[in-house]
Amino acid sequence: MNLNILWFVLIGVLYTGFFFLEGFDFGVGMLQPFVGKKDVERRAVINTIGPHWDGNEVWLITAGGATFAAFPNWYATMFSGFYLGMFLLLIALIFRGVAFEFRSKIGNPKWRNGWDAAIAVSSFLAAFLLGVVFTNLVKGVPIDGNQVYTGTFFTLLNPLSILGGITVAVVFLLHGANFLTLKLTDTLRERAGNFARSIWIAAFLLAGSYFSYLVFSTSAFQEKGLVGLILPVLAVVLLILSRIFMGAKREGYSFATTGMAVVFTVGSLFTALFPNVMMSSTSADFNLNIYNASSSPYTLKVMSIVAAIMVPIVLAYQIWTYRVFRKRVKADEKTLTY
Repeated sequence: MNLNILWFVLIGVLYTGFFFLEGFDFGVGMLQPFVGKKDVERRAVINTIGPHWDGNEVWLITAGGATFAAFPNWYATMFSGFYLGMFLLLIALIFRGVAFEFRSKIGNPKWRNGWDAAIAVSSFLAAFLLGVVFTNLVKGVPIDGNQVYTGTFFTLLNPLSILGGITVAVVFLLHGANFLTLKLTDTLRERAGNFARSIWIAAFLLAGSYFSYLVFSTSAFQEKGLVGLILPVLAVVLLILSRIFMGAKREGYSFATTGMAVVFTVGSLFTALFPNVMMSSTSADFNLNIYNASSSPYTLKVMSIVAAIMVPIVLAYQIWTYRVFRKRVKADEKTLTY
């Protein structure tokens, strides 16, 4: 394995980690107005992700930084071509973070309800836009011989990418609901479990439709043949297993299986892309790949040394934080922070 392949894999791992962790994060954000009927209940829902949401977003920042350093041409083409979508994603993440911090600063019900709505809307918008962006990477967008995106913002809003955005948002809802069954108590725990079971069929049908559309309409998947089918099929199987575990009230297993379905979904996209990083719908000759979009070998070597030192430290810290805040959250105003 050369350094170009190594960094493609590492960036794929970073984006996959972000989708897994921020997936239930976004799901919880979208769910809090529905699971929490009263203010104290919505506060309890938000407190389940309170210690983690900002740390989870670091995975996206790190993935973006690694993309810039390892594959600058990929970064330049993607972030310039998808500029408006990325800008809207950034706005959604900013509003979401501000809403978490501001909602409990004033006790006025209108104030809190407004920020709760902002959390739900921004969480949905962020999840939807992520689905649109990553679907377009695999589907292909107009890129010319100079590695310049020649489409418009509305080029990105095609039927497949819109289906991808909706699918990601709904699967995140399911992932978030399963997370809440692990973190809440009493009525809220039951409410989250009921929501997970009710949203499952929509998540399953959307995921099946999305994978079918991807596999049969994109050259990235068709070129991989049967290999490209392995991870999508595993993702669908894991969604089926999650429903079985929900029915048996095995909450830990249901969360793990939806999480692994998310992991295999993102993994399938990167597997289909390899060795490309962006597909050109103009001509396959204009595809960006891990060689024509990469930094110099020396840059990749230095980055590899830094990553070998820092990545284990960051992973250890993240695992430690989840262990420290592993207890369930009760709807008790005296113990709630957000």
